[in-house]
Amino acid sequence: MYMDRSKSEIMNINELQLEINELHAEICSALADPRRILMFYILAEKSANVSELAAEVGISQPAASRHLKIMRERGLVQPIRKGHSVEYRLKDLRLIQALDLLRSVLRDQLQNRADLVQVLE
Repeated sequence: MYMDRSKSEIMNINELQLEINELHAEICSALADPRRILMFYILAEKSANVSELAAEVGISQPAASRHLKIMRERGLVQPIRKGHSVEYRLKDLRLIQALDLLRSVLRDQLQNRADLVQVLE
C-alpha cells in the first residue's frame, strides 16, 4: 500500500491519521461524563434550555452550562435562539445510536461478570 508513496506522502498520511484520531478522542471525551450522556439522551427527545436540562439532570445551572459548553465545542449540540432564551438540540442522532451500541457492549460485559459469579457460587 505504501510502497509507491514517497516519504513525505507517508508522513502526511500519518499526520492526517493522528489528527483524525485526536478529533475522535475529543468526541469520546465529551461522552465520558454520565451527566452529559443523560443530557444527550434528553436532547435526542426534545430541545431544551440550560435551566430545563439542569432540572432534568439534577445539577446546577452553572454545571449544566459547563457541560453544554463542552458539547458545543465538540460540535455535538446546536444552540437555537428562542427570543431571550437559547435552546439546545442534538446535532446528529447517530450519537444516540453510538451510545446505545456502547450500552449494548456494557450489558454484555455485565452479563459475562454475572455468569462468572454464578460459576464461582
